[in-house]
Amino acid sequence: MESAASTGTEALDGRPRLHPAVHSLVQADRIPMIENRNDITVAAIHGKAPKIHSSAFIAPGCRIIGDVEIGPDVSIWYNCVIRADVNRIVIGARTNIQDGTVVHCDSPKAGRPEGYPTLIGEDVLIGHMAMVHGCTLEDSAFVGLGAIVMDGSHIETDGMLAAGAQLTGKRIGAGQLWMGRPAKYIRDLSEDAIVANREGVARYVINGRNHAEALGVAG
Repeated sequence: MESAASTGTEALDGRPRLHPAVHSLVQADRIPMIENRNDITVAAIHGKAPKIHSSAFIAPGCRIIGDVEIGPDVSIWYNCVIRADVNRIVIGARTNIQDGTVVHCDSPKAGRPEGYPTLIGEDVLIGHMAMVHGCTLEDSAFVGLGAIVMDGSHIETDGMLAAGAQLTGKRIGAGQLWMGRPAKYIRDLSEDAIVANREGVARYVINGRNHAEALGVAG
């Protein structure tokens, strides 16, 4: 899975193209509130600042902190928290993270020096109020409303974690549906279900652009 900062990102003097809100501030130890958008926080910590592609839509109420990379046409919806203060978070192109979701990571520790970064691929759909923590979501993965994805979990391409489910360090195979708390394998998704999930991602790209236009913000 490629870095979101490099996937589809225009370069200028060898640097990734950044969202206008952070372009001139990326070297700062601390990034203040975005000018004219004091309902959003984009901040550096430990000398690492978010890198947000200029085509991404960041909705009001979001908090984006630390070593975060957000790729092209991503949409981060109202009141989400993306906090990379102890490890890194990567969010690939066209992924949508819906309202009220929290994305975090976990720090290095004995026996696991790399810790648990959160690596989210392209075209991923994460439903409202989900908790995504120290895990890997491959391209076109699906996390349902209110679901919890815990440290060490892995969802392969087109894998689906149902609404309200809790994935406890397990691996969802490609095209599989898991449900429950803790989540367990239920069945393989039909081709129609996979297509429907992917169409949902495409709709969110358009919806993000519509909201950006309505709010008069970059995106």
